[in-house]
Amino acid sequence: MQTALIVGIILALLWFIEKMLGTPMVIRPIVVSTIIGAALGDVQTGLLVGATLELVFMGFIQVGGAVPPDVLVGAGLGTAYAIIGNNGAEVALALALPIALLAQSIKVLVFIIRSWFMDYAMKLAKAANIKGMINLNVGGLLLHCALYFVVGFVAILFGSNAVEAFVNNIPDAIMNGLEVAGGLLPAVGFALLLLPMMKKTNVLYFLLGFSLLAYMNIPILGITLFGVVLAFIIVYEFGGKNGGDQDTTDKEDEEELFDV
Repeated sequence: MQTALIVGIILALLWFIEKMLGTPMVIRPIVVSTIIGAALGDVQTGLLVGATLELVFMGFIQVGGAVPPDVLVGAGLGTAYAIIGNNGAEVALALALPIALLAQSIKVLVFIIRSWFMDYAMKLAKAANIKGMINLNVGGLLLHCALYFVVGFVAILFGSNAVEAFVNNIPDAIMNGLEVAGGLLPAVGFALLLLPMMKKTNVLYFLLGFSLLAYMNIPILGITLFGVVLAFIIVYEFGGKNGGDQDTTDKEDEEELFDV
């Protein structure tokens, strides 16, 4: 009961902070898993799971009306189950994505319920009722926080024993497969992140970074610093020569890329 309360409260508070403070990214797995680990007395496992899940969920961000898998619930419950059952990061990896997909459906349901109040919000806006609009927004936020608390509380209270028994009965061959899959999932996360970025004007930069790592054995930090300097030169040195004109064709962009 106490563990379920702790996990539920953490999930609700993190969502409240995320929305009240202008998206400070406290619902990312690296933060969620670390806090869950600290609260459950295993910071090391929390950090390990959080860092791994961050790579997996790196490409999962909410843009516009698109609702991605819920990383807050996936990371929180995946880490909690791994710690409660004294299992490794592979268990958290195996559970986090299915849990995040399930929470995605629940989250959509909450969005549907909140959409029922849109007409009322428009009436408040027309009447310039600022206080009413603030109360309505906070009320919707508290409803969402309550959802996260209930999901976290119920999942840990009634699910930990079942999950522990399920994990203990997994054959070694499947468990080894999960470990291998856990090593591959970070690559999938990076691929999802690169997918919207891989335009023909960016391919050379990707190949440059790959070459620096694969053939010149430059550490990741060194490549990152090199990329920061290169981006600064392109944006502030060469970008200033364009006079701020944004109406360029793809062909002109390619020519500028190769000119750089």
